Amino acid sequence: MAFDTWLIFVVTVFFVSATPGPNMLLAMSHGIRFGLRGALPTMAGLLLALGLIMGGSAAGLGALLATSEQLFSFVKYAGAAYLVWLGYQAWRAPVSERMDSDSDDDSVAAVSNWQRFRTGFLVAMSNPKAFVFFAALFPQFMRADAPQMPQLVVLAGTFYVIESSWQVVYAFGGAKLKHWITSPLRQRMMNRFAGGSFMAAGVALSTVSRA
Repeated sequence: MAFDTWLIFVVTVFFVSATPGPNMLLAMSHGIRFGLRGALPTMAGLLLALGLIMGGSAAGLGALLATSEQLFSFVKYAGAAYLVWLGYQAWRAPVSERMDSDSDDDSVAAVSNWQRFRTGFLVAMSNPKAFVFFAALFPQFMRADAPQMPQLVVLAGTFYVIESSWQVVYAFGGAKLKHWITSPLRQRMMNRFAGGSFMAAGVALSTVSRA
């Protein structure tokens, strides 16, 4: 892979990852609720799912989803329903009278590492368009006359570094924002914003097509 081709890939992924979507919204939401350290299991779940999606796309699952209307629709509507349910949970999330380091500890204790990891994993896996995206993206930057695996490793590793960096930025921003959300009213406003955003993402996902 030529260096200039790799740079184009870096720029492309940088802006794609930076765009707010369900993954970044979840990282920010959990940064607000659990702090940066508490959001790490969430980010681990997101990244594991993305790794499986990249692997599945390389193995041909992305092409299968692109050609099978039934399979694509099943994954799409299941993912949309999960995002709407997640939004409903965020909308109805309880608020506390104070938000400090003690309340951070209480929030983390109330939701286990496994639960946060699972949520991140399911959110990232909920979008069938991601499989099609990777199946279409990677070949654009790969040479057909060169070994495929080393190129896939470079592209996937680059994506991981950029994606994880943006997740940390969003989670860190959420953790800092938490210090501003000290009143029950502001907490409720943020719950409504996060919940509404997840539900909107679910509705939007239900309308996407394979093309």
